[in-house]
Amino acid sequence: MEFELSTWAFLIPAVMIAGISKGGFGASIGFLATPLMALVISPVLAAAIMLPILIMIDHANMITYWRKWNWASVWPAAAAALIGITVGGFAFGKVDPSWLRLGLGSIAILFTLFLWARTQGWAPQSSGPRGVRAGVWGSITGFTSTIAHAGGPPVTMYLLDEKLSKTTYQASTVLLFWWINLVKLIPYGMVGAIDTSSLMISVKLIPAAIVGVLLGVWLHKRAPEKQFFQAMVVFLFIIGCKLIWDGLTGLQG
Repeated sequence: MEFELSTWAFLIPAVMIAGISKGGFGASIGFLATPLMALVISPVLAAAIMLPILIMIDHANMITYWRKWNWASVWPAAAAALIGITVGGFAFGKVDPSWLRLGLGSIAILFTLFLWARTQGWAPQSSGPRGVRAGVWGSITGFTSTIAHAGGPPVTMYLLDEKLSKTTYQASTVLLFWWINLVKLIPYGMVGAIDTSSLMISVKLIPAAIVGVLLGVWLHKRAPEKQFFQAMVVFLFIIGCKLIWDGLTGLQG
C-alpha cells in the first residue's frame, strides 16, 4: 500500500494530534485524528491504522502515569465499556459516521452548557451517582471508540464530573483507554480490518506518535490545574461544534 506525499501530509499531523492529546490532555482532542485521516483515506482504513498506534501510545503513557489514576473512577467505566465495544464491533463499518458525529457533538455541547450552568448556580453540583454515570458514559465510550476512535468526548464528560486532580484525571484516561483499545483488537481482528498493509503504515507513523506524546507530557507538566480543566471544557465545546458541523454536512452530502 503506497500513499502520495499529500496523503502523508494529513496522516502525520493526525497521529501527532493523537499523541499530544493522549500524552497530556486526557484524549479530549485525540478523536480528531481519525476524521483528519479519513479526509484522504477510507474511515475504516483510518481506524485500522490508528488502533496499533493508539495501543503503542497507551503502553508508553502507562509508564509515565503508572498508578496515578483513580481506580474507583476507572473500573466501573471500564466494565461498562465492554458493552459498547461489543455493540460497536457488530456495527463497525456499518453505522453512518455522520449520525454518530451529530449525536456526539450534541451531547458534548449540552454537557458543556450544563457545566457552565453549574458554575452560575443554575444546575446541581452532581449529574448523578458514579455507577449510573459510569454505566452510561462508559458504554458510549466503548461504542464510539470502536466505531471511530471517538471515545474522548464521553470520557471527558464522565471524568470532569469526578473532580479529579489534573494528573489523576490524565492517568485515569490513560488506564481506561489502555484497556478499551486492547479489547478493541478482538472485533477489529474478527472483521479483518487490520492486515499487513495497514500495520506497515502504522509502523511508519510511530515516530510522529512518539513526538506527539513527548510534547503532550511536556505541556501537561506546565499547564496550571485550573486552566487545564478550563481548556478541557473549551476543547469539548469546540469539538462538539466541529462534530455537529461534520455530521450535518455529511448527511447533506
